[in-house]
Formats: sequence, structure tokens, C-alpha cells
Amino acid sequence: MMDMNRKHDTNFAVRAYGKSELALLYFPDASSGHTALNHLMAWITRCKELRSKLEAGGYVKTAKYFTPKEVAMITDYLGEP
Repeated sequence: MMDMNRKHDTNFAVRAYGKSELALLYFPDASSGHTALNHLMAWITRCKELRSKLEAGGYVKTAKYFTPKEVAMITDYLGEP
């Protein structure tokens, strides 16, 4: 089971993040939050196992936030931003 309150060696905390907020952590040089989110979602789409786990966990495409559980899954597969 994932520890939702874990902190890693960096200052990154697993918590709820706005989708663009998290995407900008992964892509800080993106021209906008929208562009960063497009890049992050492309990564997630290419990682079929991650995408399947998110969908099985109740991921809602139109939600404005990633839940702490979703953030933990994302960082488990993609690493911390």
C-alpha cells in the first residue's frame, strides 16, 4: 500500500495537486500550464500500466485536480518532478 503522506529526498510532497500545477513541476519551462499538462498527459498515455492503474482507481479526465493517490501512482511510474 502506498504511503500518501510520504516525503522523498526532495521537497516534493504527495498531496492533491491541480493538474496544471503538477504538470508545471514536471515541465517548468513550458510556455503555459496548458502546454505542461499536455506534455504530462502524453507521458501518462504512453505509460500504459500507469494509465490503466489510474483508470482502475477512478481517475476522472475532467477533474481539475490529481488526488494524492493519483499523484503517488504518477510519481511511482514517472519519478518525482
